[in-house]
Amino acid sequence: MRKEAEKRMKKVKWGVLGAASIAVRKVIPGMQRGAWCEVTAIASRDKQKAEEAARKLGIAKGYGSYEELLRDGEVEAVYNPLPNHLHVPWSIKAAEAGKHVLCEKPISLNATEAKTLLAARERTGVKMGEAFMVKTHPQWLRTREIIRGGEIGELRSAICVFSYFNRNPENVRHKVEWGGGGLLDIGCYPITMSRFIFGEDPVRVTGALERDPEFGTDRLSAAILEFSSGRQSVFSCGTQTAFYQRMHFLGTTGRVEVEIPWNAPNDRPCRIFLNDVLGGAPKEEEFPACDQYTIQGDEFSRAIRGEREVPVPLEDAIRNMAVIDAVFRAAESGRWEKPEKT
Repeated sequence: MRKEAEKRMKKVKWGVLGAASIAVRKVIPGMQRGAWCEVTAIASRDKQKAEEAARKLGIAKGYGSYEELLRDGEVEAVYNPLPNHLHVPWSIKAAEAGKHVLCEKPISLNATEAKTLLAARERTGVKMGEAFMVKTHPQWLRTREIIRGGEIGELRSAICVFSYFNRNPENVRHKVEWGGGGLLDIGCYPITMSRFIFGEDPVRVTGALERDPEFGTDRLSAAILEFSSGRQSVFSCGTQTAFYQRMHFLGTTGRVEVEIPWNAPNDRPCRIFLNDVLGGAPKEEEFPACDQYTIQGDEFSRAIRGEREVPVPLEDAIRNMAVIDAVFRAAESGRWEKPEKT
């Protein structure tokens, strides 16, 4: 019994594919503060870049290829923050090497591609999940608890704005062939959290995209997701507008506002606000500073150790991609489109 308990508590040894900005600035430092994670290796196609990142972050091994990392017998799990078009192929290669996989969002370029991960998971027996760190942040768990508890009456609508400005032509977000564009980059957030809070998938969607004339990627996206009983989620996302983010949930007797829904800071508290229908002074709930990447890494590591389920499993990731696919179709057709049943 004691040996089994010690095995469960043993930190999971992680390897990271690529030295992407989000990995070296946010995810790896967050995981290194975790109780269940130990980042032991990082790989890049540029060995010097991998070794430099390893040195700066205190990681034991820096590899000059992804294949080398996957051959490392010490690595138990892989975090995949590669460009979007490499999410599925390298996640499959990692699974076939016997590594559990936490893949950055979006899990794939479309739902059809995402489904190929199911076969890899079943064939290899590893744990696989999507890295939507917001789904385990305390402010979001509390928001869902408030809404499901009926504190704002019956949930009717969700409204989100999310934007930033970036026109760097070298940025992977501006390469169509790599899965660039705002809908895949940030539109996936209000879609997944609308589904998370409503507790179901939308029955139909409509949307509009405005594309950058040089890059061809969508730089302004908007959509309406219609859920059962006529409930709706509405969002607008921009990649060439001022930085801003908010998400509101409106019920029949009140509302909830998430102040910093996506880039929750790790050095100061987060807040949500509650108002009744008369719109008086909002009630504020504050959450102590925490690192959502630490929580994400620990929760997935605990799933590997059999302590709990994978926070965002492939089945959920595929359904989210089906909604994204439908928004793309609606933007082209000019009609309401139904997400593919998965």
